[in-house]
Amino acid sequence: MRCAGGVLWELKPLPAASPTTADSAPSRAFRPPALAVAAPGERRGRRGRGKMAAGGAADAQARFGHSVKGLLTEKVTSCGTDVIALTKQVLKGSRSAELLGQAARNMVMQEDAILHSEDSLRKMAIITTHLQYQQEAIQKNVERSSNLQDQLSHLLK
Repeated sequence: MRCAGGVLWELKPLPAASPTTADSAPSRAFRPPALAVAAPGERRGRRGRGKMAAGGAADAQARFGHSVKGLLTEKVTSCGTDVIALTKQVLKGSRSAELLGQAARNMVMQEDAILHSEDSLRKMAIITTHLQYQQEAIQKNVERSSNLQDQLSHLLK
């Protein structure tokens, strides 16, 4: 198994265990070299082992099992921490993508508002030009009417 911190632990299948008798030697597959401890009064390399040797082997196996469990627990905890950190990073990335999408939508809305405002300004410029023409026409009519009033007043005198 692999983890972000490296190899979690390689478990190799153990051969089928046969019951250990006082006359038989325990299988070497169950004892790792680092933890192979000779029982008191036992010599290494001797083939015939007694009940004490079987008890010592079982004790070594138990210590090995506890150390493996400790290493596995440590690696599982490390991997759990890495998974939590990865989850937080993914959520943060997801939130960032969400914010970017929202910003893009807001930008499109602003662009539409700007285009609408530009169109309104063009229409207002056209209306302003028409109002200026109307103002000029009104001023000409006012001048003509004042001229007509002057003419009327001279005629009535």
